[in-house]
Amino acid sequence: LFQMDEATKSSLKAIPLCKTKASPRDGDLWIERLKEEYESIIAAVQNNKNSDRDWFKLESNERGTKWFGKCWYFHNMVKYEFDVEFDIPITYPVTAPEIALPELDGKTAKMYRGGKICLSEHFKPLWARNTPKFGIAHAFALGLGPWMAVEIPDLIEKGLIHPKA
Repeated sequence: LFQMDEATKSSLKAIPLCKTKASPRDGDLWIERLKEEYESIIAAVQNNKNSDRDWFKLESNERGTKWFGKCWYFHNMVKYEFDVEFDIPITYPVTAPEIALPELDGKTAKMYRGGKICLSEHFKPLWARNTPKFGIAHAFALGLGPWMAVEIPDLIEKGLIHPKA
């Protein structure tokens, strides 16, 4: 079963849940869902900053279908920063977004083509049980964050990634 540490649990509880079940094909309902997504992301970023665990910045195109930004990870007091991107699937929010860190493509087995991170068999059932309440901020808190915590130190130790100058 998916185990969460206390820090993850408390940060997750502080992220507002989404209510609207809508994808980009749903017109005005999608606009409502997008507002909820932004509220959740803003709350997550603010909570992270307040607890000195700020680790990502995110924005979207005008329609909220393509998302991009930066995520970073500190290892031995050195910052490693990566571009992050994903598209909203047409079956969203039933289907979670496939988050990609393109510059890490091919550097770890826990990644699909194009730098899409491999989310555990624990994440997908958790997402499915929480549709439509979980959104982008939840995918970052439960997907990208834990993935980076495992993979980034390993990639650093293997000499496959280096801090940006």
